[in-house]
Amino acid sequence: MGASPDGKGNVGMGSTSGEKFANGTDLNMDIDEDDDVFDELVSVQELGEEFLRNFCRKAAVSFFNQYGLISHQINSYNDFIKYGLQNTFDSFGEFVIHSGYDPSKKGEGDWRHARVKFGKVTVERPTFWAVTGGNELNMLPRHARLQNMTYSSRMKVTVELQVYTAKSVKSDKFKTGREEIVEEEIVHQDNREIIIGRIPVMVKSELCWMNEVEKSDCDFDHGGYFLIKGAEKIFIAQEQISLKRLWISNIQGWTVAYRSEVKRNRLIIRLVENSKVEYIKGGEKILTVFFLSIEIPVWILFFALGVRSDKEVVSLIDYGSSDSSISNILFASIRDADWKCRNFREESAALNHLDRLRKETRFPPEESVEECLGKYLFPSLKGFKQKARFLGYMVKCLLQAFTGHRKCDNRDDFRNKRLELAGELLEREMKVHIAHARRRMAKTLQRDLYADRTVRPIEHYLDASIVTNGLSRAFSTGAWSHPYKKMERISGVVANLGRANPLQTMVDLRKTRQQVQYTGKVGDARYPHPSHWGKVCFLSTPDGENCGLVKNLATTALVSTNIVKSVVESIVDTLFDSGMEKVVNDTSSSLDGKDKVFLNGEWVGVCEDSLFFAAELRRKRRRRELPYQVEIKRDEHKGELRIFTDAGRILRPLLVVENLFKLKAFKGKENYAFQPLLDKGIVELIGAEEEEDCRTAWGIRYLLTEVEGKQPVKYTHCELDMSFLLGLSCGIIPFANHDHARRVLYQAQKHSQQAIGFSTTNPNIRVDTLSHQMYYPQRPLFHTMTADCLGKSGFPLGQNRLEPKPELYNGQNAIVAVNVHLGYNQEDSLVMNRASIERGMFRTEHVRSYKAEVDNKEIQEKRRKAEDIVNFGKTESKIGRVDSLDDDGFPYIGASLQSGDIVIGRFAESGADHGVKLKHTERGMVQKVVLSSNDDGKNFAVVSLRQVRSPCLGDKFSSMHGQKGVLGFLESHENFPFTTQGIVPDIVINPHAFPSRQTPGQLLEAALGKGIACGGSKKHATPFSTLSIDAITEQLHRVGFSRWGNERVYNGRTGEMVRSLIFMGPTFYQRLVHMAEDKVKFRNTGPVHPLTRQPVADRKRYGGIKFGEMERDCLIAHGASANLHERLFTLSDCSQMHVCQNCKNAANVIERTVAAGRKIRGPYCRVCQSGDEIVKVSVPYGAKLLCQELFSMGISLKFETQLC
Repeated sequence: MGASPDGKGNVGMGSTSGEKFANGTDLNMDIDEDDDVFDELVSVQELGEEFLRNFCRKAAVSFFNQYGLISHQINSYNDFIKYGLQNTFDSFGEFVIHSGYDPSKKGEGDWRHARVKFGKVTVERPTFWAVTGGNELNMLPRHARLQNMTYSSRMKVTVELQVYTAKSVKSDKFKTGREEIVEEEIVHQDNREIIIGRIPVMVKSELCWMNEVEKSDCDFDHGGYFLIKGAEKIFIAQEQISLKRLWISNIQGWTVAYRSEVKRNRLIIRLVENSKVEYIKGGEKILTVFFLSIEIPVWILFFALGVRSDKEVVSLIDYGSSDSSISNILFASIRDADWKCRNFREESAALNHLDRLRKETRFPPEESVEECLGKYLFPSLKGFKQKARFLGYMVKCLLQAFTGHRKCDNRDDFRNKRLELAGELLEREMKVHIAHARRRMAKTLQRDLYADRTVRPIEHYLDASIVTNGLSRAFSTGAWSHPYKKMERISGVVANLGRANPLQTMVDLRKTRQQVQYTGKVGDARYPHPSHWGKVCFLSTPDGENCGLVKNLATTALVSTNIVKSVVESIVDTLFDSGMEKVVNDTSSSLDGKDKVFLNGEWVGVCEDSLFFAAELRRKRRRRELPYQVEIKRDEHKGELRIFTDAGRILRPLLVVENLFKLKAFKGKENYAFQPLLDKGIVELIGAEEEEDCRTAWGIRYLLTEVEGKQPVKYTHCELDMSFLLGLSCGIIPFANHDHARRVLYQAQKHSQQAIGFSTTNPNIRVDTLSHQMYYPQRPLFHTMTADCLGKSGFPLGQNRLEPKPELYNGQNAIVAVNVHLGYNQEDSLVMNRASIERGMFRTEHVRSYKAEVDNKEIQEKRRKAEDIVNFGKTESKIGRVDSLDDDGFPYIGASLQSGDIVIGRFAESGADHGVKLKHTERGMVQKVVLSSNDDGKNFAVVSLRQVRSPCLGDKFSSMHGQKGVLGFLESHENFPFTTQGIVPDIVINPHAFPSRQTPGQLLEAALGKGIACGGSKKHATPFSTLSIDAITEQLHRVGFSRWGNERVYNGRTGEMVRSLIFMGPTFYQRLVHMAEDKVKFRNTGPVHPLTRQPVADRKRYGGIKFGEMERDCLIAHGASANLHERLFTLSDCSQMHVCQNCKNAANVIERTVAAGRKIRGPYCRVCQSGDEIVKVSVPYGAKLLCQELFSMGISLKFETQLC
């Protein structure tokens, strides 16, 4: 990452030049004690560049074999089930329920109280109840998908219930300290395991049945998602600010905050102006502390913690330099403390002042002041003097930031962020619903605590459906509980899993999201930050309002999981063994020259030589004495050494340069496992903060090159491959580094996820609403490092080659010529070869499913009216054709259904038709009919219609370089230009597509593909390590083609030789889901809205095309008034009404009596009381409706009429 922050070059990460520490330890001695290789330190040059490149590729393959692409989702869920679920229930503690104190219901004896406590939690594997056999069966993900059920498992918790009476009895004050104590007599005790609810199970997690099977339903399915009522739901990782460090900010005044998940542990020191006169700014600045909802002068808090003099406080703050502004702040703080509490220096006066402030708060804590300070103020530090030291350090940090000697913390830096995944998100939501269930339990149990009632077993009070339905609702609606606002919910946590192609599925599972309150005011949150390097892809982000807020993890990025408490305690012991000293519990001894050691933000000790201490810890981590997820950061400027073991940090693998000599033992091996590489310290996982201490080479060649006349750079680490800095969808784009970033973003974020591929290998046991499938998907000719390393080994593609990940590419290799063709490929349109399409190029299958449900017999029996019962069946229908339906109401397999046909027949006993009708433009052949039932007690049917679509005019296609275009013309094979070899292009694109879009990568891909197709050996097009142009042209020339890919072609229509040379080569093209057949909208006459009598809007309801204001303006500008009148009036809502010419009011058509008792019907003006001089006018029905609506509000419109 460039030069180190403290200018020392290696910053304790080890050195290749044998630099020594102050105590004489050589940095190169990072060798396992078992290895006898002290004398054979093999240099990087001796290993050779080719061997190291192969090693990097094999290491990457082993990394993906061990961790996969979605391990962060599954590991977080597994960690939650193992430890987090129990911690969630334990966090509630004991729950005391008091009696209702209703005198009328007291009866005899004392009031009864109840105490409820949760115990051990167990989670079963998913099962469901079979009605026919009357037993439980294993529920697999495919059952949940087909039956619209939630893939969930039962949670059981041991609940201890005690019912007791409380009596006040007198006691010996000398023994107990109180005159009266409360004695409890247990009346009833119950301890049993009950079902508390069902928790959704992540597919392929340790709870899932598919975790153990050798072959899953789908080869492309890696799990990581939930099934909620048959729909596939995923968590999007949420970026949250880390609470594991002091937070210094200047957003609303200078503050330093000690933050915690527990509200009472939080403490903020603020630098505020103490103006003597109200509403006048510019007063002296003082330090004040906010703790337990009270504001305390910092000096009083110091003395409450046992500091005895002002000098001790100043030495604890230890600012260092004699800055007058700092002195003024300290003096002003002392004066402020004197003014608020005169004698705070006297013994216990400061504590009494705090006690008085505590009692004045709205909800004062029950504990005394000493207990509050011991329990809530910096809970990890036990002694009051230690707490005073830490408070002094916080003040020092704030004053340094105020004087510009320390930077404020950046909320966009990834070292200050943590990713919330399944574990944290489920824990948050579970707490909400368990608290709801406890409140409900308290209300119902309280009624049974009266003497005349008996307490029933605990399951009568704890409603399991609250947790089950609450979690199901949160997943279905996507409204998740807010991280810190109790009553609010946020969106964007849960999303539907995209299944257009396997790449979209993988990308969806690797998304991260930053929640912002207002999308307008986000500051620099949308911009790339240097800490994104290698952790988050700096290219793939959506355009629009979520640009820069939704990100994608880089290819090799991992997310750390929680380290168990016992392991954290052993880490602390290791720290003491490595030279850390305890924090002394006094305020007199000085810590000059010692650096503070923080573990997860808590001060655990001090060390003298932090350079040696950090290197020693890293050495132990590389020898497995510390967990490999531990992150170690030495901050020399701040005098801190920070160690992190918490969950949510993004880590990535890097080669350790000083341990590369150990690779000699691996020479000759074909495949490596990743864990031994970690254990040997050859590869290590580096976090965002530790990476600042690294000097990382961009590749193996940077380790081997020496700059002339300069000292060689001392690298500490090396990248496995530069393309791993990109996200998954970017890393597989060939020559991505040659393209404009916007075009790479289009491909990565839009086109790759809209490309039609082969989304799943189990379509027969899925009933997706809409799915696409390509008939002949192909692999591209080129290779990329990402696709190769994710591929499968053991395929005969040359020597020990890997088969590239085929499902990441969704398209076909087409011969593409860059040429104009009769003007049909202007403005990004394409001309395609009709013969190629007839042979099956880009042919796809589209399956749409239609669902309908009816109540089962049990529910039907409860209904009062028999005519309300709806069943499947065939009946004569007035709304559509039923020719293809069988007697059971379902079409036969292979039936051809057209728009207007009934696809599922349903009718009520009363004869009402409830059939599902195919809407306008919908058609297809029946592929499968599924009849099943869900867990809501409803029977439902699914009918899938298949449609085979060959490309037609208006369909959208795209290359891998963001060059999208629609099919403009299908040209006959014989009319296309052909080469001397007889090759005819499949696609002709316009040369104007390249200069302004800046995508030479597509031309390079075509030239490379041409060489590969002719047997060339150079196949890699990996971003940042692509072949040079000379290598590509040389490969083309060697197989007999022009160096620059141009070819002599002949006109297909005339047979004449075309004068200009045409660039031609195989390019990977994708067919996107946007097709003309789904967009086409036409109508002559059709349905109108019953209220306005204007054409309806929806395309599927056979609606009209909107003619809006801007279209109207165009016709006015053209002067086409007759056309405009016809479009907006005659063809829309033309109607007639009567207007009285005398009073200009609207007249109604009524039936009235005239002379001689005759009744006539006709227009009549009620205002003029006359039927004369009434004319009929043509107006839009919308205008007539407006007139009537205004009339109902007491507003009358007058109409000027004129004969035309």
